Amino acid sequence: MNAASATPYNPNDASAIQRELDQLRKQGPLQHIVIPPCPELLTRLQAAMASAEPDLNEVARIAASDVAMSATLLRCANSPMYAAGQPAQTIGQAMNRLGLEQTAAVLTGFLAQRAIRVTSPHLKRYWERATKRALAMEFIAGKLPGASPDVAHTYGLFCHVGMPVMLQSVKDYAGTVVEANARIDRSYTATENANHRTDHAVVGALVARVWNLAPSVMAAIRLHHDFDMLGERGTQAEVQTLVAEHFVRNHEGLESDVDWNTHAAAALRWLDVSGDELSIWEDELQATLDAA
Repeated sequence: MNAASATPYNPNDASAIQRELDQLRKQGPLQHIVIPPCPELLTRLQAAMASAEPDLNEVARIAASDVAMSATLLRCANSPMYAAGQPAQTIGQAMNRLGLEQTAAVLTGFLAQRAIRVTSPHLKRYWERATKRALAMEFIAGKLPGASPDVAHTYGLFCHVGMPVMLQSVKDYAGTVVEANARIDRSYTATENANHRTDHAVVGALVARVWNLAPSVMAAIRLHHDFDMLGERGTQAEVQTLVAEHFVRNHEGLESDVDWNTHAAAALRWLDVSGDELSIWEDELQATLDAA
């Protein structure tokens, strides 16, 4: 069983995706995938945030426990997306400016980068691009009624996390990355499934499950290449992914990818925005991506 042959899911049915992952973990190609353990500080952060009244002091202690993590939080609070008035100079000021949920999203991203090191030349600047994608996803969520910017940020960070995990666990996956980037006749995940009977969307969803990320994040990762669902109910994550990737590629001076060329019109219809409006969004986001 692989991602290509799996039964389509209602994007809101995270439990069905959890069952699929559990089954693939027991009997399918995920048996040999090694998932890095969830960092202890992230487990503490999740516990602090899980309460009906989150423990602000515990979140602040976690943020202050590592100098580099503190610097990351301050840099985010003073970035163009949030900058207002005097620069934030303390953890408390940064948390007040970002808000608790966004603070947790930034700390989660920092801890993920520490836990999943990416040194392969086949995934150059992986976490830098993931950060840009997360910021773009957060920005787009702010334009959509009912969307959660902090959830979008976390999803953007982990969207392609299956790639470095597969690179560490799957023989010949480096060659698959090269092939998948070069092919124009089929999707990235189709090439992965042809070579390994699974893909980075499935593996990334497993990381989200093992790390106890929000079920909505896990489901969005699992389905983020199901672009044929565009236009149907519950496809917000797929639309955000397409647009965010488009913004990041443009920012890096790259040509539009196959997914954008194929599905951009459907994404714009779903968003109910024109190409000119999308260009305005991109201009508004430019300074934030430059700072990233």
